[in-house]
Amino acid sequence: MFKTTIYALLSLFIITPPILYAQSTSKIAPKREFRGVWVATVANIDWPSKPGLSPDQQKQELIGLLEMHKANGMNAILLQVRPAADAFYAKSREPWSQWLTGRQGVSPGSGYDPLAFAIKEAHQRGMELHAWFNPYRATMSVNTVVSSDHMTRKRPEWFFTYGGKKQFDPGIPEVREYIIQVILDVVKGYDVDGIHFDDYFYPYKIAGQRINDEATFSKYSNGFTDINDWRRNNVDLLIKQLDDSIHHHKKYVKFGISPFGIWKNDNEDSQGSATRGLSNYHELFADSRKWVKEGWVDYINPQIYFSFTRRVAPFGTLVDWWGNNTYGRHLYIGQAAYLVNQKMEAAWRLPNQIPSQIRYIRDNNRVQGSVFFSSKSFSTVARAVGDSLRNDLYRYPALPPQMPWLDEIVPNKPQQLSAEAKGDGVHLKWEKPFVASDGETASGYVVYRFNEGEKIDVLDAKNILKISFEDFTFFIDTTTEKGKRYNYLVTALDRLKNESEPSGPVGIQTKELASQEE
Repeated sequence: MFKTTIYALLSLFIITPPILYAQSTSKIAPKREFRGVWVATVANIDWPSKPGLSPDQQKQELIGLLEMHKANGMNAILLQVRPAADAFYAKSREPWSQWLTGRQGVSPGSGYDPLAFAIKEAHQRGMELHAWFNPYRATMSVNTVVSSDHMTRKRPEWFFTYGGKKQFDPGIPEVREYIIQVILDVVKGYDVDGIHFDDYFYPYKIAGQRINDEATFSKYSNGFTDINDWRRNNVDLLIKQLDDSIHHHKKYVKFGISPFGIWKNDNEDSQGSATRGLSNYHELFADSRKWVKEGWVDYINPQIYFSFTRRVAPFGTLVDWWGNNTYGRHLYIGQAAYLVNQKMEAAWRLPNQIPSQIRYIRDNNRVQGSVFFSSKSFSTVARAVGDSLRNDLYRYPALPPQMPWLDEIVPNKPQQLSAEAKGDGVHLKWEKPFVASDGETASGYVVYRFNEGEKIDVLDAKNILKISFEDFTFFIDTTTEKGKRYNYLVTALDRLKNESEPSGPVGIQTKELASQEE
């Protein structure tokens, strides 16, 4: 994931005087909004905190992360499951990651599957789990010790070395097919909500380095005469094939990519943004706008790791540009929680920088949410941002936005909702909905609660009591007040978070005294 190197990569580095961004009145917290956070495993950035922890220690750390992000209002975890041609999951054709045990290829524990555990815990908390893959990176340094089962040993001809790191050569057809099959192992074997790529395709440029793929170009030119166009096409082929393959096996699994924030600058192309930084198209050979335009991704998540006052690439300028280039797909903005309070630019020391960015995003109807880099930041430099999310901007829960191009059939409503007041709270029970026309029943539920006399309104997020992406049919409301009357509704969610009509309402008065416990 792209981090502080952003400053070295942008041309014309300028620090501007700190100015306050004049923000219009914020919208009321929307009921549907993507609120994601990247959990990086490479080099133990976010989780686990170090290699060699026991399965129980890893589980407790992950639960702690999920609890923190749930409290902050997040509804999606983007978990890095393949940082360097290795695996954080058991059903893999690649070796276990070194960042689990300290040694590549060594199991983290019998019967322990980190990805399966993460999915279960995330869904229980009403959070999607997107499996984040690095498609091409194979090693992190010249000193990386790989297992005998690592692909750099099994098929060394598939790789080139750049900046001391081995990388799959995207121009080799067998490489693209292999990567697709690696990802399909997860699509077919796990209950993930999405497949996610970050910004690493062809490598970021390093002075004095060159990509050694001329022989591949000569062998697999595919009709191209310009090596740069050929490289971009190699990435396009992977994206297109992967989109088709994912949705062939599971239509409801979302596919999204988080490219560097600039597609092209407008001095390179009149259709580019009014910026002057590194561009995906020319320097990374990633035609990110094309993927959206062609409908090859369900969401694009550009990393706009800039302040409002960053002259070479202002945050607002890039949000607006991407908003005008969504082509009906979802747009989530990558936000730089890790830059809060950093010293390189005064704007990041303003406490309202990230909150103002969120308000700006919400004022653009073509943007459906945010993803923050990265998880650890919320327990270190960005604790105050977490407070702002929890107490204000993300105070009320939100469902992920709908994707009608994948599924627009709503599930039927839950049946036989009932409520019973007991000493520990109100016990709700219901039955699964009847099967909808697309064959789905329910993959999750939303529980709403209203005080007596309060308007019944399922469009207002403040009335949401519980969101779960599991198919449970009961819930205990332990947050009631003694002797008070409430009304409850329950709706069903399908895999793409289409929501049914509500069951109920069912009214109930709570017990007066704690001594009446049953």
